[in-house]
Amino acid sequence: MATTLYWLQCGACGGDSMGLLGAQDPNITEMEMQLDLNVLWHPSLSNGSAAEHRKLLDELMAGERPLDVLCVEGSVVRGPGGTGMFDTFDGRPKKDLVARLALQAKFVIAMGTCACFGGIPGQGETGATGLQYQGGELGGFLGEYYRSRGGLPVINLPGCPVLPEVVKGLLVSLVCGDPLELNEWNAPEDFYGMLVHQGCTRNEYHEFRVEESDFGQKGCLFFHLGCMGPYTYGPCNKYLTAGRTSGTRVGIPCVGCMRPDFPRSHPFFRTRELEGVPLDLPLGVDRAHFLAYKTMAQAAAPERLKERKTAI
Repeated sequence: MATTLYWLQCGACGGDSMGLLGAQDPNITEMEMQLDLNVLWHPSLSNGSAAEHRKLLDELMAGERPLDVLCVEGSVVRGPGGTGMFDTFDGRPKKDLVARLALQAKFVIAMGTCACFGGIPGQGETGATGLQYQGGELGGFLGEYYRSRGGLPVINLPGCPVLPEVVKGLLVSLVCGDPLELNEWNAPEDFYGMLVHQGCTRNEYHEFRVEESDFGQKGCLFFHLGCMGPYTYGPCNKYLTAGRTSGTRVGIPCVGCMRPDFPRSHPFFRTRELEGVPLDLPLGVDRAHFLAYKTMAQAAAPERLKERKTAI
């Protein structure tokens, strides 16, 4: 029997949908066929009328049609005053649709950082929140103790947007019934168990503190340009954009878009520091050892790195 999937777009951009539409090997159509997915509705793929969509929603919420996977893109908007009327479909607050569909779904997936943690809309006056987190605090819209019919909390796939390879990989696991190990933010360890920094091609520059103060250069982006790769878990440097590259590979600092505290309140492209030492150190590194090690490493940096002779 085909696995049914319904995709609801809430309060944010459609970047996660656009990222998925750019998937390759397989693309979204091939993936549907290979996994025997029945996509009941997707805002960029479906061409049914508003009346047909309304009827589908009513049947799903009433439990008259099976719903295996509920994908929610964007934060859940609760404003103004808890009514949710800032974000509606067919005159109904989308937050109410989320609540009722989540009761019927076997699995619920938060697509992108806004759906996971609130993201950019969560910083304003919309009352926006993530499905099961508000920033880094467990709770969110569905509450701390929510579990889907499959017995799992909301499965978070953070990213701005979430990488299509992550979406495809998770759907394969769910359809095939593979065990799913989630981290402290309820994101799959298979995809969010490594730091962005660990796959970065600039690691050698980082180790020897060969640093840059402008974009598009070859050296490390952490010490001056605010790169958050050393404390952001995500597969950006594992699953490359369009199979070719990533932000850090072309000289753009990681902005930490997969973190629960995204967007941070201080400037993206400036490292906060005190007397030349970053205030936020890489995960697992204490300040005393960092000071001693980086001073010696910088003095021992090979000439080829100082001259930027290696490729990006």
